[in-house]
Amino acid sequence: MVADRGYDTRAILDLVAAHGGRGHIPTQWDRKVQRSVDPAIFRQRNLVERFFNELTHFRMIVTRYEKSARNYLAAVLIACSRLWLRHYESAS
Repeated sequence: MVADRGYDTRAILDLVAAHGGRGHIPTQWDRKVQRSVDPAIFRQRNLVERFFNELTHFRMIVTRYEKSARNYLAAVLIACSRLWLRHYESAS
């Protein structure tokens, strides 16, 4: 699990470990023992967070106009496709 410094609690890390996972959570600055976090993994987390931020620019997604789960998922997929196409067009 990759998370922000705000989730740096022993309880969360123990819960993740109990389910067989490993927590990649940087420690707060005021902790005596600092955990190291792989920068490459944390960079990937940043990319995912920025993608969800871009997804919130679609008013239909944020206000959840579609009430059924099937239609809402379709709207999310369309918005994701538009974001991917925008990125793909700017890269080529």
